Amino acid sequence: MKIEQIYTGCLAQGAYYIMSEGEVAIIDPLREVDPYIQKANLDQAKIKYVLETHFHADFVSGHIDLAKKTGAKIIYGPTAAPAFEFHSAKDNEEIKLGKVKIRVLHTPGHTMESTCYLLIDEKGKEVALFSGDTLFIGDVGRPDLAQKIKSGLTQEILAGYLYDSLRNKIMPLPNDIVVYPAHGAGSACGKKMSKETQDTLGNQKLTNYALAADMTKPEFVAAVLDGLVAPPGYFPLNVMMNIQGYDSIDKVLARGQHAMSPTAFETAANETGALILDTRDAQTFANGFIPNSINIGIDGSFAPWVGAMIPDIKQEILLVAEPGRETEIITRLARVGYDFTIGFLAGGFEAWKQSGKEIDQIKSISADELATIQKQDAGINILDVRKASEYKSEYVKGTINVPLDFINDSMAAIQKDKTYYVHCAGGYRSMIFVSILKARGFNHLIDVKGGFKEIKESGQFKLTEYSIPTTLLL
Repeated sequence: MKIEQIYTGCLAQGAYYIMSEGEVAIIDPLREVDPYIQKANLDQAKIKYVLETHFHADFVSGHIDLAKKTGAKIIYGPTAAPAFEFHSAKDNEEIKLGKVKIRVLHTPGHTMESTCYLLIDEKGKEVALFSGDTLFIGDVGRPDLAQKIKSGLTQEILAGYLYDSLRNKIMPLPNDIVVYPAHGAGSACGKKMSKETQDTLGNQKLTNYALAADMTKPEFVAAVLDGLVAPPGYFPLNVMMNIQGYDSIDKVLARGQHAMSPTAFETAANETGALILDTRDAQTFANGFIPNSINIGIDGSFAPWVGAMIPDIKQEILLVAEPGRETEIITRLARVGYDFTIGFLAGGFEAWKQSGKEIDQIKSISADELATIQKQDAGINILDVRKASEYKSEYVKGTINVPLDFINDSMAAIQKDKTYYVHCAGGYRSMIFVSILKARGFNHLIDVKGGFKEIKESGQFKLTEYSIPTTLLL
């Protein structure tokens, strides 16, 4: 028997490869499925099942393509009703895979169809639990997503179901079982997830607040709902793609891998209304970019921020990338449902620059330069675009928290004729923020390189912890 966790950092997502006697089950695959097929070929094995723990919100699963390419059977737990052929497994049904068995545990709460898969080895020992978004390491799945898909559900009702699922289905299992969740720290599917991507159930019973033995249902509901922020807008759209189906990843790649000269690229931008997405490093982007393009760097939490910043997953996209990375970027966009990349700038930004076409820039200064400016004018406007939880932990006195997650609210409050200095934690999110607002006509925003990390290390700013909210005029 072989168990392999295939973890994708930018999505904080874990897919799983289980093999026994030449038969393979894949749990919660990503959109690009060829790596799973290649792995099975190397093992001289056949992919027999694609097990889905639930209808995912934060990414588009590769279940449909994988089933079409391998003949594998797609399996969901009870109550799932997708628009394609699948096997609806009953609660406690056992699925044979080589010499091992996988028991279906219906665990509603995160969503109504949420299901965990319990792996039982050839000796009959329960060895691993693939817990999806029902149980994370250090947390449990948020119960406020399915209510946006199915009327009549509330987050309180779902949280109650989750409490029962954990107590009745998961906590009675042996302590030495290894828990393999669908996500780790950084995912928006939970609040307090650990950076660890697996743990024993026994240790989770000791350390996970949601598994406290003496916790009542009302206490549990209050705890899991406390501090939840609105999920990214693309979540319900991804759910519907996972339920209804989608274009093959091969078709998406073929559509996006259209190399364009600078002139053709400019024409396409003007005639289609496509969004120009520049995926280069933040500071490289600042030094020169195509006017009205926005920056979301590929070497960061790319897919989640694309989902948060581009509300329409059917938005046509034109790419500016480091040459050679275009296929990677088109794939990573497709992971979160952005299937309509229509081409990329051949030769990257350097080709645009050499063609003599118009370029734009964003001013970016160091923390030391910001300190010098503040000494000369203590009333300068500094915007902190980190999440509210980060800001509350520690911030520069006098700064205004305008989280990138809620950029439209922030834009409504910012005045176009004022100068603002913008920082995040390390410089990634601030450039996203500034580039989007600049594309909308805000021309007096200055980026702070290195973000709060550099500000703190400079030792030139008065830092404080969050206390009583103050209404600040932007």
